[in-house]
Amino acid sequence: MDFGIIARAAVLFAVTNIDDILVLALFFAQGAGQRGAAARIAAGQYLGFGGILLASVAVTLGAGLFLPDEAILYFGLIPLLLGIHAAWQVWRNGDDDDDSLADRPISALTVAAVTFANGGDNIGVYVPVFLAVGTGALVAYCVVFLAMVAALVLAAKFVATRKPIA
Repeated sequence: MDFGIIARAAVLFAVTNIDDILVLALFFAQGAGQRGAAARIAAGQYLGFGGILLASVAVTLGAGLFLPDEAILYFGLIPLLLGIHAAWQVWRNGDDDDDSLADRPISALTVAAVTFANGGDNIGVYVPVFLAVGTGALVAYCVVFLAMVAALVLAAKFVATRKPIA
């Protein structure tokens, strides 16, 4: 594998998933003392990120077949539109936090759902990149991304177990 592709994939993963460290740290803090919570959190992160990756590859393959090259440039607007939509929802509905969720055991499906919902912007970033690289590089990106999920989970657990943060 080309080291340049691996490095670009690692950087792209890092910049698009840095916010997940905080989300996962919150899950680790919530799951402190629960038996098997760490494994469920890691499994949920892999499920959620796998969904993001699958959606990105599916859109890439579909977009590459059906869209003209000029249209690909507009995929970068997807994260902006998702952010505007989320802001509109908060403004319209107010802040409806449910504190009773803090007492529930951590579920892999909950972590996966939060990861997937938080990763909509990732899809908007990954698709143009995936369209610009060849099939071999696309596979390399996916392998690097999946390997880096483990590093992300470990970093989040480390952050969550620091006394000032915990």
